[in-house]
Parts: sequence; structure tokens; C-alpha cells
Amino acid sequence: MQKKQDKSGATIRAFEKAVADKSSRFYVLRLFVTGMSPRSQEAIANVRELCEEHLKGRYELEVIDIYQNPLAASKNQILAAPTLIKELPLPIRKFVGDMTKTEKILAGLDLRIEERKA
Repeated sequence: MQKKQDKSGATIRAFEKAVADKSSRFYVLRLFVTGMSPRSQEAIANVRELCEEHLKGRYELEVIDIYQNPLAASKNQILAAPTLIKELPLPIRKFVGDMTKTEKILAGLDLRIEERKA
């Protein structure tokens, strides 16, 4: 019976370590834009650059044009564009407006300074 508890304890410790290790988290992001306006293009470029620099290989980014898909905008309660939604890891967070504020977005993505330098 003791072996079962040891194995269970090791599993719990491994899980806790994985949860604490934010550098291995996978991010699911959705960026809502309005057509291909200059502001939308800038937001797309900025978010892609941020993801490649700080989340390389650990993210999925979906760009949604609310003119082409108004149902998705309604479902996600998008009131302004551009809007970036972080769906995973939890908690869900929304960033509305200027996508050039990298530090604010990184803080909202819960990325630590060490991760940004890596």
C-alpha cells in the first residue's frame, strides 16, 4: 500500500511543478479586427510579432474579421476592435484597443520577466 501512496505523491508533485512552470504553458489567442484597415493590419502584425518573440511554438493565434464573422463577435461580446482574447491558459483575459503596448499585453498574459528574456 505504501508504494501506491509514493507513486501518487510523485504524480501530484509532477503536476504541481508543471502548473507552476509557466514557460511550458500553451496559449490560445483570438484577435478580433475590423476588415483590413491600417489599424487592423498593425494590430495583426504587432500581436504576431509579440507571439513569435515571447511564445514561439507555444501559441495558437486565430485572427477573426468581425465584418466577415459578426456571429463570433457577438458570441465573444466584442464591443470594439481590435480586441485580443487570451482563452488559455485560464483565466480568460481581454485586451481592447492599442496592440502596441507590449508590456501591458505581456503582463496580461502572465509572462514573467525571465520568460520574456528567454
